[in-house]
This record gives sequence, C-alpha cells and structure tokens, in this order.
Amino acid sequence: MSTILRRLPPSEATGLRTGARHSLSELYRPADLVVLGLGVMIGAGIFSIAGQQAATTAGPGVILSFMIAGIASLLACLCYAELSSTMPTSGSAYTFTYVIFGEVWAWIIGWALILELQFAAAVVARAWGLITVGAIMNLGVRVPNPDLVADILVFVILVLLTGIVALGARIGLRALWVMVAAKLLAIGAVIVVGLTHLDADNFGEFYVPPKTLTTPPATVLEFLVGESHAFGWFGIFTAGSAIAFAYIGFDVVATAAEETVNAPRAVPRGMIRSLVIATVIYIAVALVMVGMVSYTKISVEAPLASAFRAVGVDWMAHVIDAGAVLGLTTVILVLIVGQTRVLFSMARDGLIPRGLASVSRRYHTPSRVTLVIGVVAIVLAEFVPVLTLQELVVIGTLFAFAFVAAGVIVMRRRMPHLERGFQVPLSPLVPALSLLATFWLMVNLGVMTWAWFALWMAFGLLVYLVYGRRHSLLARPRTALEPVRGRHRR
Repeated sequence: MSTILRRLPPSEATGLRTGARHSLSELYRPADLVVLGLGVMIGAGIFSIAGQQAATTAGPGVILSFMIAGIASLLACLCYAELSSTMPTSGSAYTFTYVIFGEVWAWIIGWALILELQFAAAVVARAWGLITVGAIMNLGVRVPNPDLVADILVFVILVLLTGIVALGARIGLRALWVMVAAKLLAIGAVIVVGLTHLDADNFGEFYVPPKTLTTPPATVLEFLVGESHAFGWFGIFTAGSAIAFAYIGFDVVATAAEETVNAPRAVPRGMIRSLVIATVIYIAVALVMVGMVSYTKISVEAPLASAFRAVGVDWMAHVIDAGAVLGLTTVILVLIVGQTRVLFSMARDGLIPRGLASVSRRYHTPSRVTLVIGVVAIVLAEFVPVLTLQELVVIGTLFAFAFVAAGVIVMRRRMPHLERGFQVPLSPLVPALSLLATFWLMVNLGVMTWAWFALWMAFGLLVYLVYGRRHSLLARPRTALEPVRGRHRR
C-alpha cells in the first residue's frame, strides 16, 4: 500500500484499554487536566502582552482583542475535544492525523509538534533564566555576571524539571498543582489590587483612529496589503492574532489522554474549561492594565510593573516577578510532558527508534525519551539564540490546528460509526470557521518564519523517507504488530 494512503486503523488508536497500544498508567482526573492547561497557557506573558499590544497596536481596544483571540482559540479547542474524545491517545494531533489522513501526513504533523514543543521548552527556559535574574536584581541583590548566572539557572531548571517528569507523572502532577496555585494567587493579587486603581478615563471609547506605520512589511499579511497599520479595527484584529499565541497550549492537554481516567469525557472538559478560565484571567488582567494607566503612557518593557509604580504601588512589582517565574516554570514542565508523550507515540509506531517507547518498570514513565528531550532542550537553550525563533513554535502549533479542524470534517464523513465522547456543535461550520481563524493567525506570521518552517518540514520529510517509512509498524506484516507493541506494556 502507498505510504501516503497507509492509515492507522481506528481500532489500533481507540483500543487503548485492551493493552494493544496502552502502556501508561491512568493518573489524571478532570481537575488535573484543568491545572495542566492552566500550567501551560498562563506564563509570564500574562503580565506583559496586554500592555505591549495596547501601547503599540490596539489601544484600549486590546480588551476586544483578547475576546477575539479567545473565540478563535475556542474554535480550535472544540475540534481537539472531539478528536480527543474519539481517540484518547498520547499522540494527540499526530495520531488523529495518522487515522484520518495517513502515515506521511501523520509524520508531518508529528514533525511540526516536535518543532512546537521542543523549541518552546528551550525558548521558555531561556526566558525563565532572564526573568529570574531580573527578579533577583529587583530585590536589590547584586549579580556580577547576569548572563552567566542566567545560563546556569537555565541548565538547573531544565535538569530539575526533566528529572521530575522522568521520575514519575504523579510527582510532576503534585509539583504542578503547587506551582499553579501559587501562580494564580499572584495573578489574583494583581487583579484585586489593580481594580482598586482603575480610572474610567483611561478606557476612552476603546477605539483609537488607525494610522499607517513607516516600518516595512514583515508578516505575510502586510506583504499582501502592501503596508503596515496600527490601531483602529485592523489593529484590534492584528493584536488578537498576537494574543491568540498566548492561549496556545490547550492542545498539550490532549497528549495526557492516554493517562486520563474516563478520557473520552474528561479530556474535552479539561481542555475547554482550562481555556475558558485562562481567557477570563487574561481579560481581567488586560482590564486592569488598560484601566490603571493610559495606553499612551504604558512602558512596553515592563507594562504591568510600571503601571503599578505609576499609581504608587511599587511592591506589586515583586509579586509580578514571582508570578512570572512560577508561570514559566509550569510552562516548561507541561511542555516536557507533552513532548514526551508525542515522541513516545511516534516511537511506538516505529516512525522513530522504538527504543524510545520503552516504559521504566520502576517509575512507570517513558523515562528514556524524557531524558533525550531534556538534553536536547538544554543544548538548544544554551547554545542556540532561541528567543529569535519564537514564531517557529507558533507556526508548528497552527499547522497542527489546521489538520485537526479538517480532521473533524473528514472523520464525520469517513467514520461516522466511531463513538464520540464529545461532538463539535454545528459541524462542519465550526471546524470550517476554525480553519479560517487558523489561516488568519498564520498569515500574521513573518515571511522568514514561513521560510524556516518550510526548511524544517523539508528536512523532516527526508528523515521520514530515510528511516520512518521503512521502520513503520504498518510497513510490516500484520502479525508483527502485536508482539512489538506488547513489549512496551507495563
């Protein structure tokens, strides 16, 4: 059978509880999935993105931008929810694509997810190091060589969190609960204290007259339009595109499906609830940000901290620093978990070396692949200027979003008999709208981002042709499937 037509049978993806593919113990419950989602969606950006977008792109209308971004993200989340409820597997979009579209497309999505999660872990770790050093210095501590200290801190945090994930999902979950709770307390303090210093005049009429920028076009959309704009409705929607990137992460919840009790119902609820809660929190912080100080006076470098200083509440800067450090710590932890589960699934299917799919008898986790991911993250964070490659994380995510939305439409037609724990309402309208929203977000990315992404995918296809196509379990006789998978059972 042609590789492009070779699809994973639904029974192989959905028969997890028979032991054919399931080798990770059930751990997560609905509340745990919400914490998992909040752990990855709410990072340090919650304290800066609203102010930055208000000052440069949308003005007070940034609050509308957060609503628009939340709706766009919810459309994608609903599509993920249906496919996760039908195929509750650790492979997430990779496995969905394997069943619906075929092996080569599954590899492409898996390769995009590697780009998303692996680069994201390195990017966030590097940002964590810089923010932590800044927080220490804000306490009045003299740091002789900030760059060196940041390098050491990045190494330490990646080793620590990789070890936590490798030693057991239960340990990581407990640590995540503690850190997310502390992070939400810091954010709650920001919202409560900020609400007491709101000035209604700062909101104006939400709408700031548009203006044409003198900077040359950088994104695909700007090249198509021929010029760059800010403020007005164009600015509000453009800011919505940038803000939607802050919500990205709910898809990582789907990678925990194989380890979730009653996954067909729990995973959709966990994803949707975590996204809704995150959206409400982001809007609340944006309301505080815009309400405390006029958008024309916002400091782009430290928007929220400078706003609190402007109203005479200097001590809140330390709360924001603590929240930012905790926020990024949970993001790194969840990203390592998500990347581990995706690579574990790809290895189990033979598309990458199957040795990476082994599960530790002692810790009951895919510890081998976890250690590989940790080492790669350290190398990237320490030796590659990853902060300049942040958009590559985003384009990998959006590429998967597009296939998931299309997958809902195709699966409804090809496999209507499959049992679904959740169904996207108004299908195919909602998945089609999700595709349009994803396309809008993608054209707001830089042209160079698209070029680097094309090179990454071309390299990935070469890897597949050289290794994955020949070693895939679906390329072997049917009788060879079960014994190989049985080896990875706990």
